[in-house]
Amino acid sequence: MHGYSGDKQAYLTRLRRIEGQIRGLQRMVEEDAYCIDVLTQVSAATRALQAVALGLLEDHIGHCVADAVSTGGPEAQEKVKEASAAIARLVRS
Repeated sequence: MHGYSGDKQAYLTRLRRIEGQIRGLQRMVEEDAYCIDVLTQVSAATRALQAVALGLLEDHIGHCVADAVSTGGPEAQEKVKEASAAIARLVRS
C-alpha cells in the first residue's frame, strides 16, 4: 500500500482540477490572451502541482519511510535516499 492511498481520491480531484487549468491555458493561448494573463495562470498551475508534490512527499515520508526506518536494515537507508532524491528533484524544479 502506498502512503497516499488514504488520500487517493483527494489527489485525483486536485489533479483533475489542475488538468482543467491546463486546458484553460491552452484555450487562452489559442484565443491570443494577454501574455501576463497566461503567465499568471501558468504560475497558478505550477503552484497547484507543487502542492500535490509536497503532499505526496509528506505522505511518502510519513508512511513508506517511517515504516522502513522502524523496521531498520538496508531498506530504511534506501527509503531515506529515495526521499532525499525526491526532495532534490522538487527543489531543482
